[in-house]
Amino acid sequence: IYNTSVKCLQWWVGNAWHDGCGDNPYLDYPDGTVFCASGPTELVEVTGAGGRVWMDRNLGASQVATSSTDAAAYGDLYQWGRAADGHQCRTSGTTATNATTAVPNAGNSWDGVFITESSSPLDWLTPQDNNLWQGVNGTNNPCPAGFRLPTETEWNTERLSWSSNNTAGAFASPLKLPMAGYRVLSNGSLSVVGSLGYYWSSTVSGTDVTYLSFKSSNADTFTFYRARGHSVRCLKD
Repeated sequence: IYNTSVKCLQWWVGNAWHDGCGDNPYLDYPDGTVFCASGPTELVEVTGAGGRVWMDRNLGASQVATSSTDAAAYGDLYQWGRAADGHQCRTSGTTATNATTAVPNAGNSWDGVFITESSSPLDWLTPQDNNLWQGVNGTNNPCPAGFRLPTETEWNTERLSWSSNNTAGAFASPLKLPMAGYRVLSNGSLSVVGSLGYYWSSTVSGTDVTYLSFKSSNADTFTFYRARGHSVRCLKD
């Protein structure tokens, strides 16, 4: 039989159940996750500042970064709070229709596409929902089981441990963060790929949310609109 709970074949032999699950990376991710061309992101742990454990690569990346401009390590670009429904793929289509429900549903026209925005508060979702991406059990958490989005404070703990407060420090750190760029909220185009790194946190700030930014000259955390597409790096809870 196919067990839909664990997503693999199981069979009864003698007096015991057996299965073909093995080390299946698809099992690590939430039900309904849509993977981009690289498939499920391999779950490899790395220890950062203060002993916190992270994934060693961005969601959607096919490998650990070998440089700040390693395209194979860039990964996907998520609109803040959205599930991994396919919109995060760099080549996904776009729509100007706002989502009215946060959780993907097969009947939603906006599922799987990047939602462009032109009016305040520049969020892909109407009305806004501050409860998205809050912890391992948070709604739409795209990370594998036991992992979540870092808070702004947790990002700053990492940043302040870098050898230099810029792109070089981000890559030299245990997390080897690449400059994956972002996706423009107004039209879905890619921007500053290979020049800047923008990484979401789970921290809400009014109608905006916070993110880590780094470039050749400096790094810090800032706030911005939720409709822009940023990288996601997951932290173990």
